[in-house]
Amino acid sequence: MSLTTVTIDTEHPIGTINPRVYGHFAEHLGRCCYDGLRPDAAWPNVPTQMGFRTDVLEALRALPVTMLRWPGGCYADHYHWRDGIGAPEQRTRTLGMSCGLQVEDDNALGTHEFMWLCNYLGAEPYLAGNVGSSTPQELCDWMEYCNTPLNTTLGAQRRANGAATPFGVKLWGVGNENWGCGGEFDAVSYAHEYRRFASNLRHVDATAELILCGHTDEWNAKVLGAMGPQMHLVDHLSIHRYWIEGGPETAFAEGAYYHLLDEAEATEAFIQRTTAIIDDATGGKRRIGIALDEWGVWHPEARPWGPDANPRMPITYEQANTLRDALAAAVALEGFHRQCNVLALANLAQIVNVLQAPVMTEQAQMWLTPTYHVLRMHTVHIGAQALPVVVDGAASLPAGGSGVSATASAQGNGVAVTVINRHLSASAEVAIAGIAGGVGATGTLLTAGNLADGNSAAAPDAVAPAALAVHADGGNWRFQMPAHSVATIVIGRT
Repeated sequence: MSLTTVTIDTEHPIGTINPRVYGHFAEHLGRCCYDGLRPDAAWPNVPTQMGFRTDVLEALRALPVTMLRWPGGCYADHYHWRDGIGAPEQRTRTLGMSCGLQVEDDNALGTHEFMWLCNYLGAEPYLAGNVGSSTPQELCDWMEYCNTPLNTTLGAQRRANGAATPFGVKLWGVGNENWGCGGEFDAVSYAHEYRRFASNLRHVDATAELILCGHTDEWNAKVLGAMGPQMHLVDHLSIHRYWIEGGPETAFAEGAYYHLLDEAEATEAFIQRTTAIIDDATGGKRRIGIALDEWGVWHPEARPWGPDANPRMPITYEQANTLRDALAAAVALEGFHRQCNVLALANLAQIVNVLQAPVMTEQAQMWLTPTYHVLRMHTVHIGAQALPVVVDGAASLPAGGSGVSATASAQGNGVAVTVINRHLSASAEVAIAGIAGGVGATGTLLTAGNLADGNSAAAPDAVAPAALAVHADGGNWRFQMPAHSVATIVIGRT
C-alpha cells in the first residue's frame, strides 16, 4: 500500500466558510414538517416542545443547523402567511401543492412556530416568498409583520401574537423555481416580476437580503441580463442541484457509485459557471452571492421523473440514505469550501424524512442517517478559514483521478482536515503534512461494510462514526483509512 500525502497550505487561506453554507431546508412536503418536525396526532406519546418532537429538536441542535429555509420549495408559491398566524385552533385548513403532491395543511406550523424553531436550534431563518400565486403587497406585509419595529398595525399584530420584538429575518427568497412550479415564467418575464416585488420589499426593510431565482446557465444569463440597471435589487442568485444519475438507492452497481460521486463533485463546476455568469452580467460592479438553496441526492425510487424513475407508490419523496449518499455529501462539501468566496449559502434537501434527510422518524422512533454523521464531522469547518490542499500518491480510481480527496480549514489554534477515501475496495494509508507546530491530533472515521448500508428504526446505529487512531510521524500525522470511508482529523497547534 502506497502512502497518500495530504499537504495543507496554512499560509494562504482561500476565505471564510460562511456558516450559512451548512444550512438546511424544511418544506411542507410528505412527512418533513408534519410527523417529522412535529409529530402526527396518531402518536400522542411522542414528547414535544412548542409542538416539535423533542428527539428531533435535540438531534438537529447538536448537528448543528446554522440556517433553515421554509416553507418551500414549490410549496412556497401556494403559501399565504396569514393562514399561519394567530390562535392555532382558529387557523384555516388550506390546500397547497409541492412537487406534484397536494398538501393538506392545518397551518399549525406557521411563522411564529418556525421562528421559535430557528431560535431553539440557533438557526438563521430564510423565508421563501410566494410569487406564483401572490402579490408584492402580501410579501411586503409578511416582511413588515416579521421585521418592523414600528407601531404599525402589522407590528402590533405580531406583538399581540406573542413576539414583542421583531424577528429580524434577513434572507428572503422572491419566489422559488419560477421557471417551473413557481409560475412557469420565462427568464425575462420573471426578472420584470422580481423587480416589482424587490423594489417594494426594499421600502419595507432596506437591510433584507433578496434572492433572485436562478436555474440553468442559459436562464441565469437571461434573468441577470434582464435586471439591467436594477441589479442593485439582487443580493443572491438561487440555484438548485440534485444528483439523479446514480442508479437505485441501494441496489446500485460499482459504476453507479462512482457516477454519483462524480455528480456531487460536478456541483462545484456549476457554482463556478454561475460565478462567471454573474461576473459577466455585473461587470464586477456588484457582488451577488450564490445561494445553492437546494442540493443533494434524489434517488429514482423517490421521483416520478428523470433517469431510471421508479417511484414507490404512493409517492412520499422518502428514500434510503446510505453510506454512499453520505460520501457524496462529503465530496460536495469539499467544493463548497473551495468556492467559499462566492458560495453565500447552501441548503441540503431536506431536514427530516424527505430526500437526503439527516434525521428520519417512524412513529415514536427517530434515528440519524449516515448523512447526519458526515455533517456532524464537518462541524469543525463551520466559520473557519478554508485552506488549500494537495493530495499526492493516492491510488487511482477506475476512470482515473485520485482515490483520496480532502478539505482543510483553520480556526483558533487548530487545523481540521476531512479526508475521503473514495475507492470502492482499496484502503489507504494517509499522512497529513504542512502543519507546523502540531501538538496533538484526534480522529473520527465513518465507514461501513457495504456502501448500501444505512440506519433504520430497527438498527439506528448500523452506520455510526468511530474514533480513529492518528499517530505523529516526524511532523506529519498518519492514519489508516478503509475503502469507502471519510475521516475528520483535528490537529492542535502551538
